[in-house]
Amino acid sequence: MSFHTLLPLVFGAIGLYYYITKKRSEGLLPPGPKGLPIIGNIADVPTEQEWRTYADWGRKWGGIIHLSLMGQSMVIINSADIMDVFDRQGANFSDRPVLQMGGELVGFNNLLGLSRYGPRFRAYRKHLARFVGAPKNIQSLQPMIEEETHKFLRRTLENSGSEKLKLSGNLRKLAGGIILQLTYGYKVQEGKDEFVDLIERNNDNFSTTIMPGAFLVDVFPWLKYMPEWLPGTGFLKLAREWRKTTQATADVPYAYTESQMAAGTASTSFISTGLEDNEANPSAEYVNGLKWSAASMYAGGADTTVSIEYGFFLAMVLFPEVQKKAQAEIDTVIGNDRLPTLADMPHLPYVNAVVTEVLRWHTVGPLAVPHAATEDGHVNGYFIPKGAVIVANLWNMLHDPETYPDPFKFDPERHLGANPQRDVRKICFGFGRRICPGMLLADATVYACVVMSLAVFNVEKALDGDGRPITPVHETTNGLICFPKPFECAIKPRSEKAYSLITEL
Repeated sequence: MSFHTLLPLVFGAIGLYYYITKKRSEGLLPPGPKGLPIIGNIADVPTEQEWRTYADWGRKWGGIIHLSLMGQSMVIINSADIMDVFDRQGANFSDRPVLQMGGELVGFNNLLGLSRYGPRFRAYRKHLARFVGAPKNIQSLQPMIEEETHKFLRRTLENSGSEKLKLSGNLRKLAGGIILQLTYGYKVQEGKDEFVDLIERNNDNFSTTIMPGAFLVDVFPWLKYMPEWLPGTGFLKLAREWRKTTQATADVPYAYTESQMAAGTASTSFISTGLEDNEANPSAEYVNGLKWSAASMYAGGADTTVSIEYGFFLAMVLFPEVQKKAQAEIDTVIGNDRLPTLADMPHLPYVNAVVTEVLRWHTVGPLAVPHAATEDGHVNGYFIPKGAVIVANLWNMLHDPETYPDPFKFDPERHLGANPQRDVRKICFGFGRRICPGMLLADATVYACVVMSLAVFNVEKALDGDGRPITPVHETTNGLICFPKPFECAIKPRSEKAYSLITEL
């Protein structure tokens, strides 16, 4: 253990001992690993694929588990039923923990995802609900979503064959094209796009800093007051540089829309309608809220939809029988003389089930964004202390064999029939008053990508140099948002007619 890590442990020992003793006296904490004196369970927490370890603990200690990290309580929810109990007490369990690096220093606490529960959080949600919170809002966006998805089909056709990083890049351009257009009225440029590059770079920073304890300052907040020249404080310089990127992500595209409005050439967008609704003299507080709500749409929606869609293509490689059945439904209901649209969604139950199964099988946010308890509370007879960090193990809930038999099999049939398995969307989009505000938009954009791709493409195993098929493995990256690890596949037009549907203007 390094000196700069050991010193705070020594100075904090007495205070932490008092804190832990006091909290234990106030009620029965949930069970969990015993831990060590003072440092608690710090040594027990895994550094990667944490959800798998938490799931193992759940089989030993149950659906709700308590950890102590240097006196900070962490509560892990492994059960969807227990998550429902937290949901019903949403007023107390909808706060966010204070993240020193990602939130306070880098500035991600300006985004909806890390905003503390209170007036600003409610203002952001109101902004977003106005634009993407109801089915009628999404219906008005359908032509744009379909147009951007058609562009994705053309990009994919241009580099069809063996796909790895190109597919991921095309999906990122698709997500960026939809979100930037609906948010700022900005159309993404083919090839390199400065807005997409800026925001993707910021999203990478977000993923690096968001997990509690990712930086030492998250455990010892007073370190943020240290001078940058002090050994062990290199995170301060990093935070200063990344904060500029965070601010630019909010300012630069917002300024673009403002300039378009001044020139009278602005397209209808989240920003333009928000400003027009308050064109008389919008307050600085209103403008700031509108600006950061817009930035939150990309931060919360781009990576997640890319991950889901990438997971879909992986599933089609691994489960070709599902692909064939979905394509047969499309051919029967739609035919082959046009591309499917979002209006066809109610008539394609199996394709809808494919989308639902992707949400379950490839869990995009295995642990979701942590919540925090505003006050002391009780759940299922256990004491939840004020300030406790609450982590929902969505991966375990969506792979629980008691709820989803044979959970690692990609099986859309589980969501059909008279007795479908538990509603995936009531788990994967989070819980309580923090449930994803853009889930209707996410559903529409993912569905468009899935149904239009199935209509015109066959997604198959790529071949190695000797002509043998390459079978990918469903492995994921680490972090708040998990992607399938890059894989090879072959994406080819299903027919000459499919080719013409892709290439038509």
